[in-house]
Amino acid sequence: MKDINKINSIEDLKQIINNQIQKRISDKKPVLIVSSGTCGQARGSLALIEALEQVIKDEYLHDEVNIKVTGCHGFCEAEPNIIIQPQGIFYQHVKPEDAKEIIFETILNNKIIDRLLVSDPVTGEKAVKEKDIRFYKKQKRVVSGDNALIDPTDIDDYFSTGGYSSLAKILERISPEEVVETVKASGLRGRGGAGFPTGLKWQFARKAKGDIKYIICNADEGDPGAYMDRSLMEGNPHRILEGMIIGAYAIGAREGYIYIRAEYPLALRHISLAIKRAEQLGLLGDNILGTDFSLNIHISEGAGAFVCGEETALMASIEGRVGEPRQKPPFPAVKGLWGKPTNINNVETWGNIPIIIDKGAEYRYK
Repeated sequence: MKDINKINSIEDLKQIINNQIQKRISDKKPVLIVSSGTCGQARGSLALIEALEQVIKDEYLHDEVNIKVTGCHGFCEAEPNIIIQPQGIFYQHVKPEDAKEIIFETILNNKIIDRLLVSDPVTGEKAVKEKDIRFYKKQKRVVSGDNALIDPTDIDDYFSTGGYSSLAKILERISPEEVVETVKASGLRGRGGAGFPTGLKWQFARKAKGDIKYIICNADEGDPGAYMDRSLMEGNPHRILEGMIIGAYAIGAREGYIYIRAEYPLALRHISLAIKRAEQLGLLGDNILGTDFSLNIHISEGAGAFVCGEETALMASIEGRVGEPRQKPPFPAVKGLWGKPTNINNVETWGNIPIIIDKGAEYRYK
């Protein structure tokens, strides 16, 4: 975002969100959306992006097509892949040498390149559009559903999907107690594996005695082969931040931490940039959007110890101590980080919060 002037009111934020939504709707230029999370980059997406940019530059096509670099779209086996909007055309295993053909044939002449389409593993039929691919057909991507719409380094893209409207909503007219009750009524359970009711966890932290409280995002994700948290942090970091801000408001916290493993350099870079942008705009820091609510969020890098995915070991690590679990009770909601009441949720849990506030507790992922 070029203009980094602080947003001073809820109304100003709502107007910015509306402007960005209208801008997205009115922009009719074709867009080449390149999946470029860690998985995409491992398969050559950066070279593909460079090739696409070079063709556009060499052929003076800046007015004909845009490139959007996004996080992972979920179909890692097909990387590097491109979604061409507004048609929804999906190309897989795209190589840098395909760049010129894609732009001239598909973008300028509206022709499908058959060899780049996904073949159904059962029928052998080619799927032209993303929605027709068997891998996607029965999915309802809720938390990760906007990954293909967002450049994770551009907060304007998050605004254009309605991002931070849930934050505006609670600060404008929903009390902290009502936020907790909404999350309880939604039935959301911790997505890190334990499945404890999130709203109940928040309620414990809110009712805990103490002027200082903390929130923590557990982005350690040490389970072998588990990369859902990484893909969310890489692809839509502001959704995680918005969820954390709402959670801090609900339980009465003024400080937060994101504990993220250093082996996730792209996720670390994107979430760090998101925090910086949010601070610049006044979505984090003192007196957020002109209210009396303040919150600072810090990054704490983990060193890859599997045990630090356990919440008490994680908190010990943040405090600079050896990451060893301790017995419970007391639970973190009563005695957590530096002995203060603390609420800790994982990345995916935090990512659900803005959606629940936006759509209501009765919304179900069906």
